[in-house]
Amino acid sequence: MKWVKNILRLLWRAWFVLIAGLPIIILSPLVYLAIVFDRQKCFTWMKHFWGSWVLFWMGFRIKVDQQAQIDPSKSYIIIGNHTSVMDIMVLLKVIYLPFVFVGKVELSKIPIFGYLYKKSNIMVNRKSPKSRKEVYDQVVDFVKKGNSVAVYPEGGVPDPKFLLAPFKNGAFRMAIEHKLPIIPMVYLDNKRKYPYNVFQGSPGKLRVKILPLIKTDQLTLKDLDDLRNYAYNLMYAELMNDQISQDF
Repeated sequence: MKWVKNILRLLWRAWFVLIAGLPIIILSPLVYLAIVFDRQKCFTWMKHFWGSWVLFWMGFRIKVDQQAQIDPSKSYIIIGNHTSVMDIMVLLKVIYLPFVFVGKVELSKIPIFGYLYKKSNIMVNRKSPKSRKEVYDQVVDFVKKGNSVAVYPEGGVPDPKFLLAPFKNGAFRMAIEHKLPIIPMVYLDNKRKYPYNVFQGSPGKLRVKILPLIKTDQLTLKDLDDLRNYAYNLMYAELMNDQISQDF
């Protein structure tokens, strides 16, 4: 019966809050120390553990198709389609690099998590041109420390009717200005298996493709539109070629 499934899905969503929040509370002193003393390896391991923990206890198994040759000694701009809360968890699990998110400032208001998030990532107020400009200065500091930067170039979670919303320039401007290769990722099942609609979704397999690197070392800002369009078309084609990801 439909109402029984809805109740079970609501309980599953409540379970997510519990199992996602528990490691944050328990590990928060260690995370704080790792941030204060700039212990990137320790912090990277804890983020990887958190993503893996959440996915396991939510009943998700990950299938990765990695086509990119990633050098752990280098920094990258990581981009992906934004479809679900699980996008972050999958990214933390499958990309074992020290990286920071460029994320919306509203997340910093969440108790405990918000403080750690603010201290370890780059906050942006998308409504403020000044805030968006300050992001580029912060990226320099993080990259100098050996971090990569993860950005969702759609600028937020688009309406579910969009297979892939138009990209904004930020990620590609940063990649060109700092001569960072881009790692494009495509989540094929996250929107269907864990959408923002609390009465939809179920445990199961989450497929992710890590597409070939996009190099930027020979590009200038004159190439910005071409770079953005190339990345968009590359990711859109992967989504279009996968019938399952379109069935939502």
